[in-house]
Amino acid sequence: MTAIVFYEKPGCIGNARQKQLLVGLGHRLEVRDLLRTAWDADDLASYFDGMRVRDWLNPSAPAVRDGEIDIDALDADAALALLLAQPLLIRRPLIDSPHGRCAGFVPGPVLAALGVPDAARELDTCARGTQTPQSGAQSCDARAAACRSDTGRRATDAPAPAHSGAGRSSIVQGSTGRSPGQDSRAAPAGSAGP
Repeated sequence: MTAIVFYEKPGCIGNARQKQLLVGLGHRLEVRDLLRTAWDADDLASYFDGMRVRDWLNPSAPAVRDGEIDIDALDADAALALLLAQPLLIRRPLIDSPHGRCAGFVPGPVLAALGVPDAARELDTCARGTQTPQSGAQSCDARAAACRSDTGRRATDAPAPAHSGAGRSSIVQGSTGRSPGQDSRAAPAGSAGP
């Protein structure tokens, strides 16, 4: 069993399917909210190692899907600044494992080391599709954009420490399902972690 930190957008059906596959492979997941994490530029950039800059962005995010952002015109610094300002644009999931880090659920060395088959590539797309006149189905990103501010955080969310993963988390393991947990880095001073 491998312990994995899995950053998701809560409520994302695609992320739920990805977690189900990883748990089915015997991994233990610590699930964190990608949108409520206070990312530091270097930490976030470490998930994109070896990826084209355009692939750092979530293709289902409304601003990307609708062409409001020219992802081919972004250099690494501009893309990173955009992702830090608007976390909904971050390609997800972000996975931190003993085998390395990765963004998205596409075949690569990290997912291969975790035993994820190449056929799981289909799990990298938005399960709800995109909002189109034909389908009328709204992607989870379009719904989130309508409900959240431009920064992807609710106004009531307090800023977390600036370096990595401070946000709500839960543990997903085997067939036991989810158990609420708290990221020890987010615990108030003087309190015990999980």
